[in-house]
This record gives sequence, structure tokens and C-alpha cells, in this order.
Amino acid sequence: MMPYPPLGTLYAAAAVRDAGYDATLFDSMLADSEDELLPLLKLHTPQFLVIYDDDFNYLTKMCLTRMREAAFRMAELAKARGCSVIVHGSDATDHLDLYFDHCADYILIGEAEATLCELLDALHRRSPVSPEDIPGVAFRDHNGDIRRGPKREVLRDLDSLPFPARDLVDIDRYRAIWMERHGYFSLNIATTRGCPFHCNWCAKPLYGQVYNSRSPESVAREIRLLKETCRPDHLWICDDIFGLTPGWVEEFSRELQRLDAVIPFKCLSRADLILRGNTARALADAGCGSVWIGAESGAQKILDAMDKGITVEQIHRATECLRSFGIRVGFFLQFGYPGEREREIEATIAMVRRLVPEEIGISVSYPLPGTRFHERVLQEMGEKRNWSESGDLAMMFRGAFGTGFYRILVRHVHQDHRLHQGLRALRMLLRGVRPDRRGVRRMLLIPYHAVASVAFAFLMNRRRRPPRPGQIMLPVKQAPVYEEVE
Repeated sequence: MMPYPPLGTLYAAAAVRDAGYDATLFDSMLADSEDELLPLLKLHTPQFLVIYDDDFNYLTKMCLTRMREAAFRMAELAKARGCSVIVHGSDATDHLDLYFDHCADYILIGEAEATLCELLDALHRRSPVSPEDIPGVAFRDHNGDIRRGPKREVLRDLDSLPFPARDLVDIDRYRAIWMERHGYFSLNIATTRGCPFHCNWCAKPLYGQVYNSRSPESVAREIRLLKETCRPDHLWICDDIFGLTPGWVEEFSRELQRLDAVIPFKCLSRADLILRGNTARALADAGCGSVWIGAESGAQKILDAMDKGITVEQIHRATECLRSFGIRVGFFLQFGYPGEREREIEATIAMVRRLVPEEIGISVSYPLPGTRFHERVLQEMGEKRNWSESGDLAMMFRGAFGTGFYRILVRHVHQDHRLHQGLRALRMLLRGVRPDRRGVRRMLLIPYHAVASVAFAFLMNRRRRPPRPGQIMLPVKQAPVYEEVE
């Protein structure tokens, strides 16, 4: 229950309105079912239904089957009402035939705001260009063959895009959900597109291996506008990598302060970037309250196998650096990558115990089409190629252990983490540091999390798969704890 408006969809809506078309929004984030689209179709009688994935939500990269089913259902509802159906998203890009089989007329490939506007102009005969000649458009010809137009180049000048059409969103409903569940209201904003790094499990179906950034001035003006119109208490800057360009964060901080636009925010970054120059100080000055780091693993062997480009030492140093400026730290962790055994799992758990990040998010390795990781494990994959929903946690290739083991491991690590958060708060109390309400609650729950952690560890041992012929299983050993160095 931490919903955010579909930012990518709102960019598309703003772009088509700038091109002279009327647009309204069916916000499926707040809908209980796809059938809630039907009253809007009857009310507005649109000529087109554009099913446009939120490109800034990482779950869209995972191509969950539940999302695919929802897209198919909405396309069918629209087609029955006489609409032409245009689809944009990672899953549609990877599975053109499935979406054409389920009522899609056109599929937009790559960065799609300009593609969508050009396609609408062609279909409305505002342009002499035919749809098949538009870069980034796929369609079925009269013979049923799938054809694709030229490749769409990515947009370099992101400042040329209009701000997202947030006026189409029921902001009050989002606010009510956040206030009821969390006591504050958070909105999302994007400052960049793409990622230049080479993690071999990360898909880049839309932007490719590129990175483009908005200007600090443009982002600060948008935040100032949000402060005046939507009044959020908090922002999620949902870039894959925030503040990569040297000096960007420092200039951004100055612009926010000049415009009186500082709002607490969280963002995603890399351990090596946090350690560069005055980045951590500039983040704190800009209002950053928490940074999520793609830590992935506490075993250097696994980080190297992923082509992650960071070290375990950098994860430790970045965590301490952020905390020295009062910034909370979150870790994304990933289990099940090829080559990971019990020793590497224990190394990751030991890292979490030592650093005790304020938050953790855990997944198991997920093969995404178009990645080197997917190619590596393709022959080991079964019939299931996508998770059904975000909490599925199914192993879709033959790993060291089975799905049951990893699902229990995730619960064990969460309980173990909460236990050590409570112990950390208790140690701080013994040093004379008075805990906040969250710290008090964590201390009170120490016995519960201790019992739960042990229980899940016991269940994990029962789920361990026996060695396959010729496989050597290493005994479980406590991984060495990283020692701080000056």
C-alpha cells in the first residue's frame, strides 16, 4: 500500500495533449479490476485506447503475467467498443505476437512519447507519413506478418518534454491511502532515463545502454510546482541511477534551495557513486532522507559474476558515509544467482547483520529477455518464464536450491534483519542514545523476531535440495565479517 501514479503514462498523456489531442486516464494503479475501464469507455467513447506501461516502475521490467492478463483484458474491452488499441511496454516489446493476438493494433517499441504522437498524426492524416514508416512502431500487415518500422532513437533533451499530466490523477485518493497507512504522502518524479552500467541481469528494452539527464533547473522547477499544487510530504526519485553526471547533485541542491523547493526524498544509487566527491553531503543538503543501494550480494564472487562493477568494501564504506550525513540506507538483495552456494548466502546475511540497513528489499534472480543472464540460463528454464505477481519468488532456472528454499530464505533474512535492527537500537540505548518510537518497537519485538528467524532457518535446512550427481556441496560456515579499514 505505497501506490504511486503511473509516471510514464502521465508523460505520454502530456505529450499527446501538447500535440493537440484530448486525453483522459484510466488509473489502473487504483482499480480493483480491469472491468472498471468499461464505464470510462462508455463515458468518453475514445477513438484509441493506449495501454502504456509506467516505464519508471521496475515491476514493468519483470513482465508479470498478471499485468499481461490485465493488458489483454483491457484491449479486448476497448476493441469491443470500437477502439483502436495501441500498446507500449517491456512485455509487449518482447512478445509482439501475443499482444497482436489479443487485440493490439500497434505496439510502440523503445522510448515512446514521440512515437505515439507521430502515430496518432499518421492515423488522423495530419501527417503524410504512413504508420509503417514511423520509427518504433510494430504492426501486423494484411498477410498477418509482424512488421517493424525503423529503430527509434532515444531522446537526448529530456527538458523538451512537458511535465507529467498529474491533473489527470486523483491526487486526493493517493494522499488518503498514504496518510492512512503511513502518516505521510509521497509522490514520484524522474530526473533521468536509462542506465550506462553493465549488470548482466538487468534488462534495458526501452532506452538501451544509454543515460540521459534532465537539467537540475528543470527538476527543481517541477518539484516547486508539486510543492504548490500537490503538497507532498515526500518524493520518490525513481531513476535507475540518480545523480550520475558529475556535479549534477550539487547544482540540484543549490537550485532547490534557491526556489525554496526542498522536499524530503528517497532515491536509488550505487555504492561507488556515493563515495565520489561530495555526493553524500550534497544529497543531504538537497533533502535526501534515504538512499537505496543495489548491494545484491555480500560475496565479491557473485558481484563479479553479475558484472556489477562494485566491491563489498564500497558497499560498507558507502553505508557509513551516508549515515554520517543522517541519510538512511536501503539494500536491494538478490539470491539464487548462478554460482551462489551456502557460503555466498551466509556472506550476504553477514553483511546485512554487520551494516543493519534501515530497509531491505529481497528478490531471487530473475531471467529477463535480452540480458546475458537470460541467455546463460535459457536452457535450464522450464515452461514458466514470468512471475505471476511481484511476490512470486519462483526460481525459473535450475539454481543451487529450489523455489521453496528461496521463499523461506527471504522470510528468514527479513526476520533476521528485524532482529538485528532491534539489537542495534538496544545497543544505542545502552550508549545513552534515546530511541525513537520505531526503535522502541523494534526492541520490544526482539524475542518475536529471534524465534521467527530460528524457525525459518530450521525450515530452510529441511528444504535444501540434496546434491546432484557430481556436485560438491560446501559445509555451512560463517562468512568472515568485513573489517573496517582507514
